[in-house]
Amino acid sequence: MPSFILICPAVWPQYTNVTDRKLRCINDIPLLSTTAQVVESARDLGVILDSRLTLSVHVSALCGAGYYQLRQLRPLVQSMTAEDARTAAAAFISCRLDYCNSLLYGLPDTLVRKLQSVQNATARLITGTRHRFHITPVLRDLHWLPIRERFKFKVAFVVHQSLSGQAPLYLADDCCLVSDSTQRLLRSADVPTCVVPRTLSSYGDRTFTAAGSRLWNSLPVQIHNPDII
Repeated sequence: MPSFILICPAVWPQYTNVTDRKLRCINDIPLLSTTAQVVESARDLGVILDSRLTLSVHVSALCGAGYYQLRQLRPLVQSMTAEDARTAAAAFISCRLDYCNSLLYGLPDTLVRKLQSVQNATARLITGTRHRFHITPVLRDLHWLPIRERFKFKVAFVVHQSLSGQAPLYLADDCCLVSDSTQRLLRSADVPTCVVPRTLSSYGDRTFTAAGSRLWNSLPVQIHNPDII
C-alpha cells in the first residue's frame, strides 16, 4: 500500500523557505524503511488539508457538496412542509457547514463568502425568498447564525468546555486563565480571562491557543463565568 505525505511549510521547519515551485519538485521523501510520496492535499477525518493550510480546497469541496444537495432538494421542497424543509436542510447541508468548522476560524473573506453563499441559497430555497430580497432577515427568522458567527460560536464553545473541565486534556491545556498563570495579583485576575500567547505568523493567529483565548476575552464579562452556560 503506497504511503503519502503532505508537506506544510508552516509546520515543517526544514521546508519553511521552500517556494511553491520548489515544493512541486519534491516527489518522494524517505521515511524510516519506506518512501512517502508527496501530495498537495490530503483528507483527514473528512477535512481536506492543503500544503499551505489555506483550506481553500476544503472550502471548494464543501461548496460543491452543498450545491449538489441543493439541486437534489429543489424538486422536493414543493411537497414539503416548512418544518420538514428545515429539517432536510439541516440534515444534508447545515451539518456539512458545521462539521469541523472551528478549523475555518480566521479564514479570509473570499473563502467565507463562498460558504455564506451556500447558506444563503439554502435559506432562500426552503423559505421561497427571491434574490431581490435581503437575506439577513431570513436568516434571523430561521435562527441561523451567519457562517463567520458560526465559526466564532464553535470556538467559544470549545473554550468554555475547556475551562469548565468538560473538554479533553489536549484542549484544556491550551486554555490557561490569567489568574492561574501569574504569581502577582493583577486586576485582570478578577475576571476569568485567558492568557493570549504571542504569535509570529497568521498560522499562529489561527491556532486554538491564540484564537480561542483572544475570542474568549472579547466576549462580554457577564458570560465569562464557565458555570453560567
